[in-house]
Amino acid sequence: MPRNLLGELETQLMLAILRQREEAYSATIVREIEKSANRIVAPTAVYIVLRRLEKRGLVSSKHVPPTGNEGGRGKRFFKVTKAGLKRLRETYGVIRKLSVGLEDLLT
Repeated sequence: MPRNLLGELETQLMLAILRQREEAYSATIVREIEKSANRIVAPTAVYIVLRRLEKRGLVSSKHVPPTGNEGGRGKRFFKVTKAGLKRLRETYGVIRKLSVGLEDLLT
C-alpha cells in the first residue's frame, strides 16, 4: 500500500485543477473547491499547497503575462503532472477500497 498518499487539501486542489483543465489558476481553483467541496479556503493556503505540490513534482505551473485586465499582473496556471495523476489515483484507490460495503452509510 502506498505510504505517500495525498492529504485532504492536496487531493481537493489536484481534483480542482483537473476540473478546471486549461483555466486552473489560484482564483479558479479556490472557487472550484468552495463550490464543489463546500469548503472555504484562504487563497494564501491554496498557493502554499500548490507550491509544495510543485516542488514534489505533482503539479507544474506556467506564468502567463497579463492581458491588460489583471492590473499589470499575470497569472500562474497549474496542471497535474503524470506523477501527480499517479499519486491521485493511488489515494483515490485506497479511499475506494475502504469504502466498499459502506455505500449505504456514505450516500
